[in-house]
Amino acid sequence: MPHSSDQMTLVPFTPADHAQIAQLARRHRGAGNLGMQVLNLVGGQAENLLERLPDTAKDGLERATVRALETAFQAARQSRRVMPDQKPWLNTVVASAMGAAGGAGGLPSALAELPVTTTVLLRAIQGIAAEHGFDPADPEIAKECLTVFASAGPLASDDGADMAFLSARVTLTGATVHGIIARIAPRLSAVLGQKLAAQTVPILGAAAGVATNYAYTSYYQEMAHVHFGLLAVSQRSCQPRAQVLEAFEEALAGSQPISRKKSLSC
Repeated sequence: MPHSSDQMTLVPFTPADHAQIAQLARRHRGAGNLGMQVLNLVGGQAENLLERLPDTAKDGLERATVRALETAFQAARQSRRVMPDQKPWLNTVVASAMGAAGGAGGLPSALAELPVTTTVLLRAIQGIAAEHGFDPADPEIAKECLTVFASAGPLASDDGADMAFLSARVTLTGATVHGIIARIAPRLSAVLGQKLAAQTVPILGAAAGVATNYAYTSYYQEMAHVHFGLLAVSQRSCQPRAQVLEAFEEALAGSQPISRKKSLSC
């Protein structure tokens, strides 16, 4: 008797799945170490950096983050039509140079640099999505590119694998883009606030701008590899996204992924 389409059976991850999930876990751990290197350079702790910002800047930071993400989303999509994806090292060099310019002028120039750097980051994320076989022009993948920013940043404490996917398949309209950005902005604004504060350190502003942008570009490119690597594992293995993420969390904890339920119709 043929199995019904919703019947499930226990199927283990393949050795290739094990290897890729373990490699992505190592990538995630390595990316998180970048933040501490930056903090050592600027001579402060993350929780103290935000205190360096004036109250007016702190109050408007979430709005600035929303504007930066919205500008980056439109600019990144349009630029793909006329400019090819760049090598990761070139994205890092460009962002680092912009960080120097942003940090040289203190808070005003750092705020002006924010949407430009965010655009470079989003373009880099889109390029990595394409590298993993996904089409950044696909509305679903465009949404996934935005959600990579939900993985916080190298100056924020990261308590594990916060790489959850937004699982709802929706048409990407202006309203849904704004809704996704609104969900991401509060957490990202706290992270970007630490970056801005580091860039306002007297004398070290330009150097801190280079260091933070280097760390951010490196970090988010690594997180994009993790995000789209896990998505590729899910599609290749027919494992649900939640199960792949659980296996990834187990790999981060040092254990091996176990057998999962897999649809026979996949």
